[in-house]
Amino acid sequence: MHQQAPFKRPKHPRLSPEHRQLLRHVSRSFDLSIRLLPGALQAPVAIGYLLARATDTVADTTALPLDERQHLLNGMSQAIASPDADAAQAPDLTPLIQAFAAQQTDPHERALMQALPQCLPLLQTLGAPDQASVRQVLSHITQGQQLDMARFGPGLHALNTEAELDNYTWLVAGCVGEFWTELCERHLPGYARLPQEEMLRIGRQYGMGLQRLNILRDAGADLAGGRCYWPLETLATVGLTPAQLAKAAATGCAKTLQTLAPLYTQWLDHTQAQLADGMRYAMAVKPLRLRLASALPALIGARTVAMLRQAGPLALTQRVKMPRQEMRLLMWQIACGLGSPATLGRLFQKLSGTSTA
Repeated sequence: MHQQAPFKRPKHPRLSPEHRQLLRHVSRSFDLSIRLLPGALQAPVAIGYLLARATDTVADTTALPLDERQHLLNGMSQAIASPDADAAQAPDLTPLIQAFAAQQTDPHERALMQALPQCLPLLQTLGAPDQASVRQVLSHITQGQQLDMARFGPGLHALNTEAELDNYTWLVAGCVGEFWTELCERHLPGYARLPQEEMLRIGRQYGMGLQRLNILRDAGADLAGGRCYWPLETLATVGLTPAQLAKAAATGCAKTLQTLAPLYTQWLDHTQAQLADGMRYAMAVKPLRLRLASALPALIGARTVAMLRQAGPLALTQRVKMPRQEMRLLMWQIACGLGSPATLGRLFQKLSGTSTA
């Protein structure tokens, strides 16, 4: 008599506790989304995020010379793109990374950069298709970061057109929505109630909306650092310049902020519409854990948009962020509703301030 072999769960690559801690420290909310994901998706998403967060740190450290940051980012991009595991240990790259890490003032970003030579080989732990997906999404992200560094040199600079803004938000975030969707199709057949092309489209819009939200939330700090993401052509429609906007962000000039108000509202409306695509995405996926992981950034984003609306253009002079206690309440509300699409939809409306209840 033959005994039936016991069922074994498929083994998926896992991050070490040290890498998990790095992830938690550099992004509290996204770490939560990753932990909610089905096991097959956790490693490729987490590894991609850690590497993207490291390259973003290089691009954003404006206190250091531009040529040094460009050189390091180019080296990191080449190491990520190489299928050779030894590329991560290139003799000229590790010392550059460690020297850069030593100059970081944020302890968590410093720890991430110090660990980067050990994070790069994590790519090799993934299957070949997932490695290719991570490399592709990171090539888009680093292209956007390199454009950012070239665009924002010394002094105050702005994007020129709305087309440049759309291209930037796709490169650094819209492509992540596509990456996430491709991984889902690969590892979770039949994961969505909508056609794959539509999931790719709304996933792309979702990512772009999250990046627009980041830009809005960080607008004051970006302007202080010489970066204006409101395109010149858009500011010109209300007679504003980047210099006037930067001064208002620093001083709270009521007249300039009042002039900005219509554009500010339009940006929030655009962002809200893209986040609504994100909720449509989340409510279309079938596995519960994937639904929750997909919905969480949109729910947090909806509350942040509502807070930005309440603050108005004065948000350029202050930091707007969803409080921890509200985050805990949100997780409790999701749990009480068992993560159903109806519950998530109601929460999105409530957090957006559009609920009729």
